[in-house]
Amino acid sequence: MSEPLHILYHHRIRADDGQAVHVRELVAALRAAGHHVDECALVKKTTAGPVVAGRGRNQPAPSFWQRLSLPRTAVEVLEILYNRKGRAMLRAAAARQRPHFVYERHALHCRAGLDVARELGVPLLLEVNSPMVDEMQKLGSLRFRNRALRNERAVLGAADAVLAVTQVLADRLVDAGARRDRVHVIANGADPRRYGAEARLAAAAVRARWQLPESAFALGFVGYMRPWHRLDLVLDAMQHPQLQNLVLVLLGRGPALEPLLDTARERGLAERVRALGEVPPDLLPAHVLACNGALIPAINDYASPLKLFDSLAAGVPTLAPDQPNLRETIVDGDNGLLFRPGDVLDLTAKLQAMVGDRAFAARLGKAGLDSLHAQRWTWAGNADRVVAIYRALCGARR
Repeated sequence: MSEPLHILYHHRIRADDGQAVHVRELVAALRAAGHHVDECALVKKTTAGPVVAGRGRNQPAPSFWQRLSLPRTAVEVLEILYNRKGRAMLRAAAARQRPHFVYERHALHCRAGLDVARELGVPLLLEVNSPMVDEMQKLGSLRFRNRALRNERAVLGAADAVLAVTQVLADRLVDAGARRDRVHVIANGADPRRYGAEARLAAAAVRARWQLPESAFALGFVGYMRPWHRLDLVLDAMQHPQLQNLVLVLLGRGPALEPLLDTARERGLAERVRALGEVPPDLLPAHVLACNGALIPAINDYASPLKLFDSLAAGVPTLAPDQPNLRETIVDGDNGLLFRPGDVLDLTAKLQAMVGDRAFAARLGKAGLDSLHAQRWTWAGNADRVVAIYRALCGARR
């Protein structure tokens, strides 16, 4: 057995969202593989806090840093000043036990991981999930643009390994300053064990609570609903005569939800839309399994959606936009279906293929699960990839 590693895992995540899921899952997988992971963060994601009534099971109360709300300029100043705190946390952890490497989740203006890795003489593995500066500029939320650009180029260029979630993102990171020979692609993952016999048994009870007709095809959407997701296109498709059995199941919340429900009522589709609100993480697998299909209506052009890998792990056929980052995972008609982004006619045709041929939909779901296992799109697989990249760096340094 290879030597267990000591890893400093640094991040600056406040929210308890998909980012936090990634941290928890990868840290858990690394620890399960026998490695020691020291999480260095203001808001730790692998340590549960007190649970508050109404937040669902296993959801801790928000900390001071999560509750803090300031103007964007003040937030960005704090992000710059945070590096002093980040370095202090990393140095304190390194003083307790010297790490083999620093693993940092890239954040705007953040260079604490690079600074401490250089002080210690150990590699920095930098996980990047978005083109941070470019994204913030497009949102109009960047106040110190030149400083952010300089910092991003410096950190990307100096990291010993840059871990991008898609090849599309990897190419953009090279343009932003990363060295191509140091960039690796590690997609998001899932844990198929969560979709085992117990979850399948619970799924039957969940489905019964929805009180759907026996012939209903439940198309599930999981996540925060924004206008750009274009869930209204699904309502357009549901009016087609061949999709009368389609029921849209919404798991989550967001600013697009109420307008969507209003539109459904106006079109006489209210009985075919189930808005279930946020589902606690431990109950989500049963809800995903209770669906006949999973929908990703829209996604940005570089992402590796967590929900995609969870639907693959559940063996639930997935319908997603036909764009390069998703084609890295889905082969249309093989392990999922892809439709032209924003095209209601193509979306309708692909939905008809799933709803009208349940055996075909089931084959897609099984092929999706098979591809997840074959490619090891799992958190355990990702932990192994991270460790393999570190060991390759050690070999290159000899």
